[in-house]
Amino acid sequence: MNAAEKKVAAAERPVPNPQGSFLGPFRYRDFTLLWSGLFVGNIGTWIQFTALGYYVAKLAPNVGIGSFYIGLLGASRMIPVLIASPFAGVVADRYPRRPILLSTNIMTAILAVLLSTALFTHTASLPVILIISAFQAATQSFDAPARQSWVPLLVPRELIGNAIGLNSFGFNAPSVVGPPIAGILINSFGVAPCMSLNAIVKFAVVIAIIFMKPSPASSKARTSFGSAIIEGIRFIYGHSVLRWIYLMLIVTALSVRSYSFLLPAYAVHVLHTDAGGLSGLMAATGIGAVGGALLIAAVNVKRRAVIWFVSGLMASLGVSALGVTDSYVLAAIVLTFVGLGTQSFAGSSNVLVQMLAPDDMRGRAISVYSMVLLGLVPGGALVIGTIARFSDLRMVFVWSGLLCACMGIWTFCAHPKLRAS
Repeated sequence: MNAAEKKVAAAERPVPNPQGSFLGPFRYRDFTLLWSGLFVGNIGTWIQFTALGYYVAKLAPNVGIGSFYIGLLGASRMIPVLIASPFAGVVADRYPRRPILLSTNIMTAILAVLLSTALFTHTASLPVILIISAFQAATQSFDAPARQSWVPLLVPRELIGNAIGLNSFGFNAPSVVGPPIAGILINSFGVAPCMSLNAIVKFAVVIAIIFMKPSPASSKARTSFGSAIIEGIRFIYGHSVLRWIYLMLIVTALSVRSYSFLLPAYAVHVLHTDAGGLSGLMAATGIGAVGGALLIAAVNVKRRAVIWFVSGLMASLGVSALGVTDSYVLAAIVLTFVGLGTQSFAGSSNVLVQMLAPDDMRGRAISVYSMVLLGLVPGGALVIGTIARFSDLRMVFVWSGLLCACMGIWTFCAHPKLRAS
């Protein structure tokens, strides 16, 4: 048995019996600081996400080209994430996380300033937006594994599930606030101020991190980056539960999760609504996502895989339902359920990954998780957007949701260890 196989065998333990409390993680100062910065900073992230998607969709004359443009925006995020994420996971395991997060958040603020400047000076062509978006994605590739793998080290093990759920809440609650703010700003002043506001609030994250205590690296190993990456891949592939969790993360990323990127094209060209209407749809999604994050934070169950499966099924069928309506009100209702299912599925996956991965492997395990969500979801937007360019976006939603639901049912029913997790 080699080193990777021993690590898998040691890690293949059941998820510990939950004994935490919903707000328990807030008793720990550093978790509270990290969460507060995340919450405020992500208000700016959602403002920019809404404004940028709307701006790119409005550059196109119809839904097909609009979907394709947003697919290109997704591709500009996918490529740097796929390249950087394996290295980012090793960095998160080997180096102190505080300086990593300071660097990534300062860089994010600078990039938001550049994007705002390009919009104010009317030089924000599609290629310029794609380039800046690519750099933002590369920065996020290093931020996500460092941040998420730090959370379990800030609280006792019995509170990990609650902490991860609250962390998801801190990311998704701003999705209820950010899009309406973006809609008001766009209708009143244009798209550029949204990027400026994002740059300002990102410094809240920097300030919160400065006040946190330094933490040592999780791993003292100093093998080459290539060897460390291969070790992480072997660990995930050899784990009887994690490999199926990652498989479904990949399937959902390439199919149903891309709806969030294509929502501007759907709103503008199918529902025929404006920036305010788009922000309302995104807020509806955000309300559902907040519900999903609260579910993960508040519900401590031994078999989290049941929530994982039901949530994935809800998200998949919800995207299919989105494809058969052109009613704004009905679409908003459906998106609430899609947001709930999507976030609960992602949060359950995150909890299972972090609880089943040992400390010195957690950064690499989370980097693959982040690579799927940050890299393959935009890639799925490119695939779906390209198909919609030559067919119909609504029918693409229908079939991608149904195929994903079938894959999820097979994965859950065919693997007993996964069902028992």
